[in-house]
Order: sequence, then structure tokens, then C-alpha cells
Amino acid sequence: MAVTATTPATRPSAVTSRTGAAAVTAALVLLVAALAVVDITQGTAAVGAGEIWKALTGRADPADASVVIASRLPRMTAGILVGAMLGMAGAALQAVSRNVLASPDTLAVNAGSYLALGLVAVTGVSLPLFASSAVALVGSLAAAAVVLGLSGLGTGTVRLVLAGTALMLGLNAVTEGLLLLFPEETHGLYQWNQGSIAQNGFDGVVRMAPIGLVGLLGLLLVARRVDALALGDDAARGLGVPVRATRITAVVLAALLSAAAVTLAGPIGFVGLCAPALVRPLARRFRAFARSRASLPVTALIGAALVLGSDVLLRSLVRSDLAVAVPTGVVTSLVGAVFLIVMAVRLKDTAASAAPDRLRIRSRAVFLTVTAVLVVVLVGVTIAAVLLGDAKLLLGDVVNWAQGRAGQTVSFVLDTRVPRVLAALLAGAALALSGTLIQAVTRNPLAEPAVLGVSGGAALGAVLLVTTAPLADSWGLAGAAFAGAAVSSVIVFGLAARGGFQQNRLVLVGIGVATAATALISLLIVLTDPFNAVKALTWLSGSTYGRTMPDVAPLAAVLALGLVVAVLRRAELDLVSLDEDTPRLLGIDLARGRLGFLVLGVLLSATAVAAAGTIGFVGLVAPHAARALVGRQHVRVIPVAVLLGAALVCTADLLGRTVIAPAQLGAGMVTAVIGTPYFLYLLVRSRR
Repeated sequence: MAVTATTPATRPSAVTSRTGAAAVTAALVLLVAALAVVDITQGTAAVGAGEIWKALTGRADPADASVVIASRLPRMTAGILVGAMLGMAGAALQAVSRNVLASPDTLAVNAGSYLALGLVAVTGVSLPLFASSAVALVGSLAAAAVVLGLSGLGTGTVRLVLAGTALMLGLNAVTEGLLLLFPEETHGLYQWNQGSIAQNGFDGVVRMAPIGLVGLLGLLLVARRVDALALGDDAARGLGVPVRATRITAVVLAALLSAAAVTLAGPIGFVGLCAPALVRPLARRFRAFARSRASLPVTALIGAALVLGSDVLLRSLVRSDLAVAVPTGVVTSLVGAVFLIVMAVRLKDTAASAAPDRLRIRSRAVFLTVTAVLVVVLVGVTIAAVLLGDAKLLLGDVVNWAQGRAGQTVSFVLDTRVPRVLAALLAGAALALSGTLIQAVTRNPLAEPAVLGVSGGAALGAVLLVTTAPLADSWGLAGAAFAGAAVSSVIVFGLAARGGFQQNRLVLVGIGVATAATALISLLIVLTDPFNAVKALTWLSGSTYGRTMPDVAPLAAVLALGLVVAVLRRAELDLVSLDEDTPRLLGIDLARGRLGFLVLGVLLSATAVAAAGTIGFVGLVAPHAARALVGRQHVRVIPVAVLLGAALVCTADLLGRTVIAPAQLGAGMVTAVIGTPYFLYLLVRSRR
């Protein structure tokens, strides 16, 4: 009786699950088909459903048929193929890493492909599509291997995203340097990097479709083994699953799919993150989707719907002649950034911001020695920065210029060079002080204005003003940068404050805001004057080119204010950085003090961005190095960090304009190349 009573109750449930899964799959197919039809009808030429049907049946006007066959259908097909490949790649990466935020974006797969293709473009060699795909695959695999090796598998959410973001910033800095140094050879690579499904014929789609099919079949073949990995490595080995081989196979197949998508349409952001995330609720509702063999095709359909839906949304909101120039990847990046922020808020945080184990104090002699050495180094770097460049000068030339007795040539050189040196010094000092304040308030050693989206918001505000009001003065630029930084900071710190600035939530929300800011900046660049791309790219690389004394004035004023406030409130800063309870026991209003320091940090970061562009990692490296040298007392950390930041950015600016002169690289690119390995080192050390 027990058996006959259980069996009828079980079978309808299983049948219902399969029926529901089939219904969901059918609905997704219909959704993709509907989006495909709408996408074909959108464009600069008025081509409706009737003209499309005639073109497909061979009865259309030649002009209409040409538009449909050569442009609209390839674009729609590319959208489906790219979305499907990225969705499957994200699902595979999340399964083998047991990390819900793993994707081609967070594993720096796209950045690796971008750099690999940039290196090939610099050589001037024109590769066929398959060869380009192979190059992109090599770059993506190398980046994924580094990130997975540093972050570990199944070791938590934030570590993987941090490693991927840091590596992405470093790789993108190198690639953008190539774009600036070799503008003719890399022409169009910046626009390509934004991701667009626009096609000129079916050639690319036809050649990449087999790769997508191979990736899908390969993942389906290892699906059972991948499902076993979800039980844990030990359980999978107990079932006879070769864990390492399965993991490597899945990562290679995912990288293959990502590389094919990148080759066809450029990096289409965050589809590999969002598509698998949308399948998970379905898997909880219908058990059939809990298995990879059933979920992979559904993930591919959702990925296709995301890409086509983004393209349809873009062309519905933006005028048709402008929509042609706007990459689809900008829209998917915006959607993905919001998605990342929502997931960060909802995820259970397993890494609360820990206070330092002790307020380490070093001797006064150590502090004085370190400070004296740094002052000497800073003076030496400053003198070298003033004397060296496209024209080399002597100290006597500088003395004559200061006394107003220099010749016309020397005066011109120093009139343009001295403001650049001052901008680099003050920007480095401001970013270092900003990072010191933010790390103390959040008690998060990985907090940094660029990683937390503060610099990205400031850059967005400044670019918005530059593209809409090119004649705005330096104070207006500083105000716009502060407004952008303030908005991004309210979002980041407001959402992260729930639970006490826990490390995972703070960093993940910051990365989401920074991604959204980057996408909006790309949108502004594309929609405005074509020359803005080069101008904005130069400025965003952290270049001090063309800076004048009025440009430096707002930064000097804010830095002076920040130093005064930080030194006067140094004791409170020490207490805030300890824990939640100690400041309250001593009668300190923790919320008010934390808000004040955060506002000051945002103001410092914003004015630094307005004066010298976006310069990353200085706010991370300088405070860390200062604490390692002189201990954790802020009365000593502040001056040492400020000196370190000023010397670092001034050195980066000097190298950027002298090593490959007459060509120049922005200081932000140099600091990214320096800061990325240091950031990754901190991750490895914290893992130990």
C-alpha cells in the first residue's frame, strides 16, 4: 500500500515539472522569435514586415532586399548567436567555479581577448576571421587562468570578482596605451571594444556558428560531470569524476565560446552573468532545469533574448540615425551593472570588514627616517619631471624662468610643463589621502576610489560637461566631477552601509557602479563629436597634457582643506578604523564622523579626476605601503601616504611622457600597470 500510494503522488509532480519546463522553453523560443522580428524591422530605412516577407520569398524591391539580406538578417542572427554563446559560457564558468558571479566579464576573459587582438593589430598584420578567433581564444584563456588561479575555485564571491576586475583594469590600460600609441594600426578597435552586433553580410555568422555548435555539444557531453562538481570536489571524486580534467575542459569550452562571440561582435558585456542568473529561479521552480543538459539550452535562449532585447530597446529609445553608432554592448553593460548591484545587495556576505588586529605602532625614529627619505625622493622626482621631457632643461633655466629672465623657448616649455608636474603631484597626494580616509572608515583594505566607482562617477560627470559644454572652466569641471562622484558615492556607500560596510557588498556594488559609469561614458563619446573619442580616451587615461595653473587651483584648495581636516581629526580617524563599539563608548557620533570622512574622500577623488583624469590604484597602494612602513596611527600614515601618492603619480607621469617620447602615455595607464600586480598580490596574501 505504501508503494502504490507514493508512486501516483510522485509521477504527476515529475510530469508537471517536465511539462512546465517544456512550456517555459517554448515561451522563450517565442520571445526570441518575436524580438528577432522586431529587430529586423528596426533601422534607418523603413522596412516593415511586408517588405521582409517579400525579401525572404524573393519578391521584394532590390533595394529593400539588399537592406534585409545584407544588414538586418545578419545583425539579428549575430545577436542570437552571440547571446547564446555568452549565456552558455557564463553557465559553464559559474558551474565549475561554484561562483554565481563568474562570467566572461568578471574573469577578464573579454579583456584578455581585447589585448591579444590589440597586440596583433599593432603589428599591422591582417588576419582572417578564424585566425582572429584563435588569437582571442589564447588571450581569453590566459586571462581566465590567471584569475581562477589567484582567486581559487569555490572560495567565495568577492575574491573572484576582485581578481578579475583588477586584471581587467591592467589589461585594458595596456590595450588603451596601444590605441593611443598606434592610432592608425588600431583604428576602430575602441569602438569594437564596446560590442556591436552590426554585420556586413553573413560571412562572420557562418564562420562562427560551427564554433558555437562545438561549444554547446562539448558542454552537453560533460554536463553530467559538471553537475557532479556542484556536490563538491570530494563527492565528485567519489562518483568517479575526474575533477581537474572536467574543470579544465569546461573552462576551455567556455573560453572558446567567449572568444567566438568576441571575434564576431566585440565584447558584449554581462550577458554571461545575467543569463545563468535568470535560469536559477526557473531551476528552483522546475527540477528539470536543475540539470546542465536541460539548463544550457535555456540559458542560450535567455542570452539570445538579452542581446536582441538590448538591441531592440536601444533602437526604440535612440533616434535611428544615432542608434546605428551606439554599440549594443553599452546597453548590456548598463543592464548587467544594475544586475550586479542587485545581486551584491541580496547575496549573503561572508566576509565582513574586519578591523585591524592591533593598532601597530612603530618608533618615532622609523617615522622620521621614512618621511625624510620620501621627501628627498619627492624632491628628486619633481626636479627630474621639470627638467626632462620633449625638451631637456638645466636647473639654471628653471631659476631664470622663476625670475622672469628666461628666453622665449624656455618660458614656453616651463609654462606648459610646470602645471603638468603640479597636477600630477597634487592628484597623487589627493588620491592617496582619499584612499586612506575611505579604507579607515569602511575598515576595508581593498577599498579604493577607482574600484568603488567614485572615480568612475567623477569621470562621468566631467565627460558629460566636456561633451556638452567644451568651453567650461576648471572650476566648472571640478564641480561636475564632484557631482558625478557624489551620486555614485551615495549609491555605493548607501547600499553598502546596510550591515556595516561589509567587504563583499561594498566592493561588488562599487564595481557595478564603476561598470555603469564606464558604459555611460562610452555612450557619451559615441553620441557626440567623433573627435571626443580621442580626447576623452586621452583624458580618461590619466593624462596631465594641456593642464594650466587655473586647472590645478581647485585641486590645491581641496587638498589643503583635506589635509587640515584629516590631521586635526586624526585621533577620531584612528578610533573609527578600529571597530563599531569603541568610538561609541568614547562618545563619538560614529555615523556623523563616518559621513564627514567619506564626503571629504569623495571630494578629494573628484577634484583629482577633474585635474588629471582617472588614475587608478594610487588610493590603494599608497595607504597600504604607508601602514607597512610606519604603522597604523593616522598621524603618521597621512603624511607618508600623501608623499607616496605624490611621488608615484609624478613618476608615472614622467615615465609616460619621456620613455617613448615624443609619444606619451597617461599616468593612469602607468599606475594601472604598477597597481594591478600589487592588488593581485594583496588578494593572494589575504587568501593565505
